[in-house]
Amino acid sequence: MKQRKPGITRRTGIRGARVTTAAVAAVSVGLVGIQALTGSVATAAPPTAKVLSNALSGCSAPNGQGYWQVSANGGVFTNGAAQFYGSAGGTRLNKPIVGMSPSVDGRGYWLVASDGGVFSFGDAPYEGSTGAMHLNAPIVGIVPTPDGQGYWLVASDGGVFSFGDAAYYGSEGARVLNKPIVGMASTKDGRGYWLVAADGGIFSFGDATFYGSLGALALNKPIVGMAPARNGNGYVLAASDGGVFTFGASHFYGSAAGSAPNSAVVGVAGTFTGNGYTLTTSGGGVYNYGDSSFCGVSGSASSNSPIVGLAFY
Repeated sequence: MKQRKPGITRRTGIRGARVTTAAVAAVSVGLVGIQALTGSVATAAPPTAKVLSNALSGCSAPNGQGYWQVSANGGVFTNGAAQFYGSAGGTRLNKPIVGMSPSVDGRGYWLVASDGGVFSFGDAPYEGSTGAMHLNAPIVGIVPTPDGQGYWLVASDGGVFSFGDAAYYGSEGARVLNKPIVGMASTKDGRGYWLVAADGGIFSFGDATFYGSLGALALNKPIVGMAPARNGNGYVLAASDGGVFTFGASHFYGSAAGSAPNSAVVGVAGTFTGNGYTLTTSGGGVYNYGDSSFCGVSGSASSNSPIVGLAFY
């Protein structure tokens, strides 16, 4: 039985700093070689059509078959093999939670609020936050380094903040964007990262290769998140209507665009093997594709705050 550890809610001791100059190693925006599909019939039924007894089969071993969902009030919901290490649900937050990332071994996780406050649980180390800083734009996500000893925070204006062993490779903080940044993903070696905007524009930094974007397309709904390919040679983008767009080595396994989700999709996460992905909605619904196993939904836990993110164990 794993011992539950308290979450660390410190907001001081900042080790990373935002750089607002456009010191970009490589920035690419535009439409190149789209390998994307949207509006396709989903290969998995909506969560309302699934039952919990079937959901838990294949989700009991620590092999990536499980996930967490986090709500805006800091509540954490465990599904499948994912364990509970604490939450910010009982904490008075200055700003709502906007994202979540797991530790390297899955025995902890970080939550981040829109003011950049970082909450660490389990074995996820606290390396600093922007909670005590004045931000030009709210934080929208947190991405850990490959060894889990650091992380990046990204703001909606494209500003990037690095902490611990996370290196700074550039940002969009000094540029005028067509649409706000909504997500970020790290390369496999942690020596680069991608940012994605609500219009599907992709910005690549460091050793992150540009594999294409949606910046030149008219989308039905805005992009809400991205997940990198397991081998680092591609990425998946998800729109709020459940549309899925794949680039590079990321394969298309289906989308929820034709399933009329009861609430907006708010996040996407790739599976442990890289052969599938999961979408989560603000109402706690879960859509699984490829080798992603359905392990339950937060709706069964009576969440009283909208779900804002998903992370795989």
